[in-house]
Amino acid sequence: MTSIRRYLNWALATLLLVVMSLAVTAAYFVTRHEMEEIFDAQLSLQGRIVAGLVTERSTADEYARIAAQLSQPGHFARWYGSTGNLLTDLAAPVLYDHEEKMISLGVWSDSGRPILMGARWHDDADGTSFPAPHHEGHRWVSYQDHRWRTFSMPIAGGRWLSIGLRDAFQSELFNKVALGNFVPLLLTLPILLWLMARLIRRGLAPIEELSRQVEARDEKDLRPIRVAVPQELQALRGALNDFIERLGQTLERERRFTADAAHELRTPLAALKIHLDNARFGEPSALDKAYNGIERLQRVVEQLLLLARLELDDQGAVAEKVELSSLVLDLAAELWPLAESQQQTLEITENPALSLEGNATELGILIRNLLDNALRYTPAGGESRWPWARPQSTGRGCRSATAAREFPRRCSRR
Repeated sequence: MTSIRRYLNWALATLLLVVMSLAVTAAYFVTRHEMEEIFDAQLSLQGRIVAGLVTERSTADEYARIAAQLSQPGHFARWYGSTGNLLTDLAAPVLYDHEEKMISLGVWSDSGRPILMGARWHDDADGTSFPAPHHEGHRWVSYQDHRWRTFSMPIAGGRWLSIGLRDAFQSELFNKVALGNFVPLLLTLPILLWLMARLIRRGLAPIEELSRQVEARDEKDLRPIRVAVPQELQALRGALNDFIERLGQTLERERRFTADAAHELRTPLAALKIHLDNARFGEPSALDKAYNGIERLQRVVEQLLLLARLELDDQGAVAEKVELSSLVLDLAAELWPLAESQQQTLEITENPALSLEGNATELGILIRNLLDNALRYTPAGGESRWPWARPQSTGRGCRSATAAREFPRRCSRR
């Protein structure tokens, strides 16, 4: 898995770019819609103003004066007489602003015949002019490869007035607004990424400090971790401290077991060495003493192994269903060599089906100790019974069919 820091840096940087792009896109469309409404309102207002200047009693001089104001360099406004002939051709127009080329207007008669055409709404070469309006209000009109946003309204004398703004003007303004919003964000993006990386590094600093605390320790340092961590890492620190505590307990048990084993084995080994030395110097009874010492040493080793098994099982002890009859038969078969060596009889008088909840290892150790003590402290040639229930008979032999199947030869040996 990649590092958390690298993942957060890439993920948050990508998220930041996506959010910025969505914000700029949303701002563009919202701004476009709002500015379209503003432009429509301006077209309506300008249309009302022009409509107030053109009346039924407007003279040719008045139309000529309006045409002079609407003319642009290279593109003249036109006023047509009642016969449709060109009456006015004004010269030396002045362009006060570059964006004036994007605005024009026109006046038509009720039949759709052009009366007054502003600059760029007529073409002398082919004699075409801007389409006459037929509906009041705002609409989009295409003329000579350009789209115009127009406002049309009826005026005095049944005539129609249209005033329009070319779409290129609006699109250029929208793009400038969007670019003006995007460029500051783009310029501040490196600063935002740097700040984000710093914040991520600072936020992950407790994890690095916790890692350094654990890494700096050796196998003998089992103290709890005391480094201050934020709330999100307190559970991890607690789990590490619990693990360290359990590890310390395990190591302590191992040290205690080693010490106990060394203490328990030191004395029998020393005595065994003495007996063997005596045997080497001609004392016959020393061999018997050495043999007895080996038996005692064997019991000590068995007890130490049982102790180790108990401690191991205690770590993960789980109650289970134990068939006590099968466990007793297995242990009896295991101890038959000891009974046979002392010419003893180990008799199981009854074998009822009995099960209980417990730990099989601990129950086995308990029963084995009982059987082992009974055989060791019963005189040679004696008899030991496992008291399941009232004995059926005091005679020799095996009182359990199951036991007879397990160890038939030993079951009848006294």
